[in-house]
Amino acid sequence: MANIKSAEKRVKVTAARTLRNRMAKSAMKTAIKKFRTAAEANNYEAALAAYKVAVAKVDRAATKGVIAKNYAARQKSRLTRELNALRAAQ
Repeated sequence: MANIKSAEKRVKVTAARTLRNRMAKSAMKTAIKKFRTAAEANNYEAALAAYKVAVAKVDRAATKGVIAKNYAARQKSRLTRELNALRAAQ
């Protein structure tokens, strides 16, 4: 355990940031899963709505530094390809 007052504060701040980052990452993963579920059900309208939410969550996580920008770009690219494939199949 930290003995110095500034170190005690750093422990608290780190715990708060870790929680915030974990929440953002979890929300992003949940949004992606909802999109994939709608896509697997071949429901284009629901997939499109879920896609917009998922992309917003990915962008937000990248902006906040929770995930890397290239990782966010790769995720968005994969989601877009899935959506386009679903639209082509309709």
